Amino acid sequence: MTIIAIVSQKGGSGKTTLSVNLAAAAEDSGAVALIIDTDPQATASQWGAWRSDRAPEVIDSAPPRIQAKIRAAKDQGATFIIIDTPPHADSAASRAVEAADIVLIPCRPSAFDLAAIKTTISLVRLFDKPAFVVFTAGPPQAPRMYEEAYQLVRGFGVEPCPCILPDRAIYRHASAAGASVIENEQVGKAAAEIRELYMWIIAHVDRSSCANEGV
Repeated sequence: MTIIAIVSQKGGSGKTTLSVNLAAAAEDSGAVALIIDTDPQATASQWGAWRSDRAPEVIDSAPPRIQAKIRAAKDQGATFIIIDTPPHADSAASRAVEAADIVLIPCRPSAFDLAAIKTTISLVRLFDKPAFVVFTAGPPQAPRMYEEAYQLVRGFGVEPCPCILPDRAIYRHASAAGASVIENEQVGKAAAEIRELYMWIIAHVDRSSCANEGV
């Protein structure tokens, strides 16, 4: 079972959009995905309600119950769990990071957003978990902007994820319909990008597991 924490102390970074679409990509690849929504605004839970009984399942959880929810999900066959966290909530973020195999920090590639992730990086470091910044909602074609953002993030002491999720209207259209970009546009650019990110995560977790086992 793979557990991902989506964490950012800054609001509007795209945590829930990343969570629901990544879970959908996992399902599309044959995993049994679950989203644990710890945000009091319950945006992911609302998305799940719009879907009725369609996978991936979304459940809510208070931060102290995250581990119990993970154990219950494992017993019920979940193989890919995403923990969606609220902004400005150290308790939820800390519990999510503690439970995770890998932490993703979504961030727009702008100066203000990049400066704001320092707090999140400091929190993640407390738990010594692998963490990567995922650039979201930036322009699709801006190589120099992303290269500068990569350098800045590395200067903060964390690695950027090589997979970028640029701003695409399909994310908004899909969310409003209670769908994922993969469901709305199977062969679209956004669907390809979110699948690429999912496969990168699985490969990274597998490599880390092998290294820890001395393989």
